[in-house]
Amino acid sequence: MTTRLDHVGVNVRDLAAQTDWYRGAFGLRTVFEFHLDGPGLSGVVLEHPHGWRVELLARPGSAAGLRAPDPLTAALTEGYGHFAVTTPELDPVYAALVAHGAGEVMKPGPSPEPGVRMAWVSDPEGNLIEIIEKNVEQHADRKPE
Repeated sequence: MTTRLDHVGVNVRDLAAQTDWYRGAFGLRTVFEFHLDGPGLSGVVLEHPHGWRVELLARPGSAAGLRAPDPLTAALTEGYGHFAVTTPELDPVYAALVAHGAGEVMKPGPSPEPGVRMAWVSDPEGNLIEIIEKNVEQHADRKPE
């Protein structure tokens, strides 16, 4: 079976504000926007130059769900907890996201995976985002996505 992750969906309260934040914070571009009249659902699909996508969804009357302050608390609730991105330079990416308004959740440090460093931030609505820096030599046998 050949599969590849296409996108991560994040339900948001303020679609316009979150779209602006994700575009600015990660350098994403809008692929398309949509609105489904029946359920009143609006969305936007954003894409990074390396191909990964985030779909932001908003529906009037929605209520805040899991807003765990950190990954350990998120792991106490089954279901979506976070999404992760990789970077070859963890520290400057973490600093840039925080400067762009991301919440500081966990400063850069070692990951449980050997040869990997990680940090955690939250978007302006509190959704958790993990940032991962992999040791290139340790992961040289993996094919790029």
